Amino acid sequence: MRKICLFIATSLDGYIAKPNDDLSFLKLVEKDGEDYGYAEFTDTIDTLIIGRKTYDYVLNEIGSSHYDNGKRDVYVITRAERPQVGRTIFYTGSIAELVKQLKSKNGKNIYCDGGAEVINELLKHEFIDEFIISIIPVLLGNGTRLFKDGRPEQKLSFIEAKTFETGLTQLHYEQQNKQQQT
Repeated sequence: MRKICLFIATSLDGYIAKPNDDLSFLKLVEKDGEDYGYAEFTDTIDTLIIGRKTYDYVLNEIGSSHYDNGKRDVYVITRAERPQVGRTIFYTGSIAELVKQLKSKNGKNIYCDGGAEVINELLKHEFIDEFIISIIPVLLGNGTRLFKDGRPEQKLSFIEAKTFETGLTQLHYEQQNKQQQT
C-alpha cells in the first residue's frame, strides 16, 4: 500500500514559515552539497500533494521542474480552477477523496510538502503515514504553525534521528497504527 510521507522543515518552536509566508529562515542551514536526504527521499515517491501557496513560492524561487520533473504527478490543492500544466494538476475537490483515489492505485509513495492547511487536513483524516521533520535551529516566535489544533491524537513510532553540521536535526516517525497494518 502506498504511504503518504511528510518531508518538511520547521523552526524549533514549530513554525514552517515566518509571517507573510516568509521562508528565509531555511537559508540558515543551506550548505553546498547537502540536501538532508531530499534526493534519496524523492526517489521513493511518484506523486506529490502540495498547497497552492507553497507551490507558488517554490515556483518563484526554484522553478516548476523542482516538483514536476516529468516523472511524477503533482497535485496542487487550490480553491481556484486552473488548467493542468504538464503533470501538474490543480485540484479543487476533496483532499480525502483525492487521497483515497491515489492510495488505491499502484505506485510509489506520495509526498506531502505542505502547506499547513493541507498537512492539517491530512492529519484530521489520519492519512499521513510517515513524518520526516527537519528542525532548523532557530526560534521564530511567530508565523505559520506546522501542527494546528482540532485533529485526532495520533501515536507515532520513532524510526531515527539524524544530526548535521549545520545544526539541523531530522526526526523520522511512522504512525503507530499504520506500522501495525504493514
